[in-house]
Amino acid sequence: MADQAVNPARTASSMRWLIVLKDIWARPSGAIGLSIVTFHILLAVLSPLITPYDYREIDAFNILSGPSAAHWFGTDDLGRDIFSRMMLGGREALIVTGIATPIAVLWGGFVGILFGLIGGRIDEFLMRIVDAFLSLPWILKMLVLIVTFGSGNAVLIPTLAFFYGIPVIRIARAATHDVVARDFVSAAKARGHPRFSIISRELLPNVMDTLMVEGAMRWSWMLLAFSSLSFLGFGVSPPTPDWGLMIKETRAYLTFAPWGALGPVILLSSLIIGINLTADGLAKALGIDRAQKAPV
Repeated sequence: MADQAVNPARTASSMRWLIVLKDIWARPSGAIGLSIVTFHILLAVLSPLITPYDYREIDAFNILSGPSAAHWFGTDDLGRDIFSRMMLGGREALIVTGIATPIAVLWGGFVGILFGLIGGRIDEFLMRIVDAFLSLPWILKMLVLIVTFGSGNAVLIPTLAFFYGIPVIRIARAATHDVVARDFVSAAKARGHPRFSIISRELLPNVMDTLMVEGAMRWSWMLLAFSSLSFLGFGVSPPTPDWGLMIKETRAYLTFAPWGALGPVILLSSLIIGINLTADGLAKALGIDRAQKAPV
C-alpha cells in the first residue's frame, strides 16, 4: 500500500521535470546550453578512451611545435600533446565542482530555509554573520584554507562547497520569506509540527525550483573558481591536465606559442557559457525571475 501511495508522486515529479527539460530544449538558448554541457560531460567521460596520446608522454625532440597533422594544437614546453591534455582538462574540474555544487546548495539551502522560518532577531543576527563572510574576497578566504590544509580534492571539495554555499543562504532565506507567511505554513505551525517537518514538507517543495536555478549558477562560478585556483597553483597538481593549469604553464610562451592556451580558454569559456544558458533556460521554464533574487 505504501508503494502504491509513493509511486504516483514519484511519477508526477518525473513527468514534471521531463516537461521542464522539454521546455528548456524548446528555447534556442536552452538547447544550445544543454548541448554544450552534454558535450563536455561526454568528453570528460570518454576522453581517456579517445585521446591520441598519453597526457604524460614527453617528446624532448618536439618541444613547443606548432599545430600539425600529428599534433592538432601543437605541443607544450615538455613536448606533450596539447590536444590530448585539453580533452582531459575538464575531468577534474567537473568531478570536483560536480560534487561540491550539490553540497553547497543542500547545506546553504537548508540553513537559509531555517533562518527564514525562525525569523526575528535571531534571523537578523545570523544574516549579519553571513554578510560578514560575503564582504571578503572569495579568493582570499579559500586560499587561507587551501594553504593551511593542502590542495587535494579532499580539501578543495569541502572548501568550495562551504564558501559557495554561503550565498545560497541568502537566496533560500529570501525565497522562504515569500512562502512562510502563507496559510498552509501557518496551519502546520498551529498543529504543532516540528520545524524539520515544516521545512521538509511545506517549505522545501516551494523553494526547490529557486534552489535548482541557483545551483546551476553556482556550478558555473565554482568551475571558474576551480580553474582560477589551478592557475594560481593551488588546484590540480602537475602532471594532471587541467585547463587552468595549462593556461598557467603556457603564459610564458604566449607571444610565440599561443596555441597552448587557446584550446583550454575556448573549452572553459564554452562550458561556463553552456551552463549559464542552461540555467537561464531552467529559470524561464520554472517561471523564476532571476532579476528579482536577493543580492549575493
